[in-house]
Amino acid sequence: MSYLHEVFGLHGRTAVVTGGSSGIGRAMAIALGRAGARVLLVARREAPMAEVVAELRGFGAVGHAISADLADRAAVAAVIDKIIGGYGEPDVLINSAGVNRRPPLDALTVDDWDVTLAANLTAPFLLGQAFGPRMAARGWGRIINVVSQQAFRAYGNSGAYGAAKAGLVGLTRSQAEAWSRHGVCCNAIAPGVVHTPLTEPVFADPATVARHAARTMIGRNGVPDDFGACAVFLASAAAVAVTGQTLFVDGGYSAT
Repeated sequence: MSYLHEVFGLHGRTAVVTGGSSGIGRAMAIALGRAGARVLLVARREAPMAEVVAELRGFGAVGHAISADLADRAAVAAVIDKIIGGYGEPDVLINSAGVNRRPPLDALTVDDWDVTLAANLTAPFLLGQAFGPRMAARGWGRIINVVSQQAFRAYGNSGAYGAAKAGLVGLTRSQAEAWSRHGVCCNAIAPGVVHTPLTEPVFADPATVARHAARTMIGRNGVPDDFGACAVFLASAAAVAVTGQTLFVDGGYSAT
């Protein structure tokens, strides 16, 4: 057990998890807390964040919540100030918050585009710019960006979302190039089709759900708990030489 704590333990680390109030972000936040990290949740809705903080405390972990709309650039700047001023510089940044507006491309408005890019790409960029250099100066850090299958292949009605997530894959590689030599490993996680509040419209159609499950190699679609231990791995000392990569956590969906 001492070896596992040494390699995977996050005691003494502070982790910021955007979108940590639900879905994949919530599962990652809980897992990081159980591995010993102090967890700072950033999301819009206060009540779900309070539930996650209570769950973390039930595991003996420390959790705090900051409410913000990350599609608002001024709100992102305020969050950065609150984190540094109230909790200190984080060791781990997980960008899981997202907006998924999916009209057909010919109906995609400029507002759809702007909001989707702001939440899914600009906010991770701004948070990375704030915390990445500070991590590098201390000689250790982890940035984990949650991307999408839509960054790599066209899905129906995925115009702005797919473009934003493809940009986030590229940003991840650029962050890795900039800061890995200073001990900051930067990676992306690409889910498959996962049942979360963001994907409720997809899971409302049983035929679509079955079709996606059949494409996987494990015979089922994803669930948020698939991602907790993956986040712990990438956030831990175990991933010291893993950087600039996209880890597909999709049950083999992308391999078929």
